[in-house]
Amino acid sequence: MAKKLDWLRRFIATALGFILFGVVGVLFKLILYKYVRNYPHNSLETQLKGRKIVSTTWRVFVGYLVRTGILSVEYQGFERLGQQGQLILANHPSLLDVVLIFSQKPELNCIVKKDLLANPAMTSPIKACGFLPNTESEELLEQCHEILQQQALLLFPEGTRTGWDGVVKLHRGAVSIGLRSAKIITPVCITMSPMNFKKGQPWYKIPPTKIGYKLMVGEDIDPQKWLAEKPLPIASRRLNAYLEDYFNTQTRTENGTRTTD
Repeated sequence: MAKKLDWLRRFIATALGFILFGVVGVLFKLILYKYVRNYPHNSLETQLKGRKIVSTTWRVFVGYLVRTGILSVEYQGFERLGQQGQLILANHPSLLDVVLIFSQKPELNCIVKKDLLANPAMTSPIKACGFLPNTESEELLEQCHEILQQQALLLFPEGTRTGWDGVVKLHRGAVSIGLRSAKIITPVCITMSPMNFKKGQPWYKIPPTKIGYKLMVGEDIDPQKWLAEKPLPIASRRLNAYLEDYFNTQTRTENGTRTTD
C-alpha cells in the first residue's frame, strides 16, 4: 500500500510539474519580452540578464521536483564550469538535462534543437538567453567560434536523447567545434536511475521509484594536445571515440552501482 501511495503522489506531482512548466513557459512571453524582441541580435549583456531570470526560474522548478520526491539530484564539480572559451559536452539521457545544468550555471550559452523554437514553453527562454538553434550549417560553426571567444558553450553532442539501451553515440561535429575554437573541452556525464523522460515517452509513464540524477564534471581536455602532430580530421575522430568511451564507461559504472532512495 505504501508503494502505491508513493507512486500516486509522484504521479500527481509529475502532472502538476508538466502543467507548471508549460504555464511558466507561456508567461515567459510577457516576462522576457524585452529580452526577446531583438533576437538574434541581443547584446551579451542583455542575454546574461535574460539567462539569470530563466536560470532562477528553472532552479525553483528543480526545487519543486526535488521537494515533491519526483527526483533527487547531485552535482559534482560544477564550480569548474563557465570559463571563457570552455566547450562543455554533456550526454543527454533525459528531457530535463538542460534544465538541470542551466539552473545551476546561468552564464552558459547553449546549442539547442531548432524544433524547440516552435515549442510555446521554450521559445521565449531560448531567445532571451541567446541560445543557438542547431542548423548544422557553416554559419553555426562561425557563431560557435565567436561565442567561445567570450563565453562558455554547452552542447549535447548526441543530437538527441540517449536511447533506452543507454549507449552514448556522439556526432563528430561537436568535437570539431571544440578542436577548432575552444580553449578547453570539458565533459559532463549525466546519469539517472531509473531511466525516465525519454524521447517519445508519455509523461504519465513514471517509474516505480524516485529518479536519482547525478551530474559529474570530468577532467578538462586541452584541444592543442589532441591537435599536436595530427590533422584536424584524425584528431576529431580520435577525440570523438575517446569521449564516447568516456561517457559509456561512466554511465555503465554509475548505473551499475547506484541505489535508488
